[in-house]
Amino acid sequence: MNDFDDIRPYNDSEVPAALARLVTDPELMDVLLSRQFPLLTKVVPDLFNFLARPFLSRSLLKLTRDVSTVSDFQEHMTKRLREVLDRTTDNYQFSGLENLDSDRAYLFMSNHRDIALDPALVNLGLSIAKRNTVRIAIGDNLLSKPFASDLMRVNRSFIVKRSVTGRRDKLEALKHLSCYIRYSLRTEEISIWIAQAEGRAKNGCDRTETALLKMLALSKESDQSFAEATGELNIIPVAISYEYDPCDADKACELYAQQEGISYTKDPFEDLDSIQKGFVDYKGRIQITFGEPVSDKYENADLLAAEIDRQIHLYYQLFPTNIIAWKMHCSTVDKKTLDKLKSQWPDEDWTLAEDKFNSRINAMPLHHQAIAIAAYAAPVNSHLQYSMTGQES
Repeated sequence: MNDFDDIRPYNDSEVPAALARLVTDPELMDVLLSRQFPLLTKVVPDLFNFLARPFLSRSLLKLTRDVSTVSDFQEHMTKRLREVLDRTTDNYQFSGLENLDSDRAYLFMSNHRDIALDPALVNLGLSIAKRNTVRIAIGDNLLSKPFASDLMRVNRSFIVKRSVTGRRDKLEALKHLSCYIRYSLRTEEISIWIAQAEGRAKNGCDRTETALLKMLALSKESDQSFAEATGELNIIPVAISYEYDPCDADKACELYAQQEGISYTKDPFEDLDSIQKGFVDYKGRIQITFGEPVSDKYENADLLAAEIDRQIHLYYQLFPTNIIAWKMHCSTVDKKTLDKLKSQWPDEDWTLAEDKFNSRINAMPLHHQAIAIAAYAAPVNSHLQYSMTGQES
């Protein structure tokens, strides 16, 4: 394991020291206080933080006193996650877990809508099914602060070095990552979660990056084909569907800036704000569907990406929000297609659903509304491309 010390998650022996650092980290304290007491931290930040840090530190110490291993930490996080989901969703469901072999490690590759909630939901589904949790791929762009690195690595995350510059260094980092993923799956038999593309699909278009798949093959044996090398990783596509995206307005704002050529500078804590919104804001219904293992018959990255996309697009649960947005987004709507889409929700009050969706969209700036509608509609377009070409199964 020493070969991967720079990117691997923490092991059990490293957890106590990491937690000790976390509960006394002044930057983490200030971030937590700013979200719990936004007014006070704006009016008298230095004085309030100075006085409040010791109390928060003691609270965190009490909260984590029974945590000494990675499993302890994840059990604690799972309990908190279920409490949050009970408050912020109408329901959440998992399917496809019964098809997984309990004695096999998988590379779960999902679409990406939420920075932290996507892998957390995959882990929750596996925990409910009494299966081992995954190691989580996370970009080093999210780990600029020491407390963020500690927090993520205690929670079984490993580091993807996106900030590396220079062609040679970048290639070495990709090979190193590829070797670690293969080592985890093949030698340690511990499953992995990774998003199908770098960054969230802010426009709702879920597409697998071929560069990611080529990275996975960098660690193959010299006599292995691409198909053999990727086939033995046991890739399982996973479709994660949210009825309402807590960050939809923020994503539309960023996409509008890009569309208009407006310079968009990320706030230092923007990703943290997105993570917080993803967990605590309303999401409606959630569906997580685990697909079928991808075979070793895909000879190149394009073919493999197409199969992963096919499963994610077809297993993506089209909620009323998606169908309503698709109807709003299309210049002309085929009634037969619309009726077929609506038939998935025979008990839905469509008038109420439309009013609720319109109210959410209308709360956004006018120039952002069409972008948000298009993002909600995109999964429907992705799904329909297969029914139109007869590739639904």
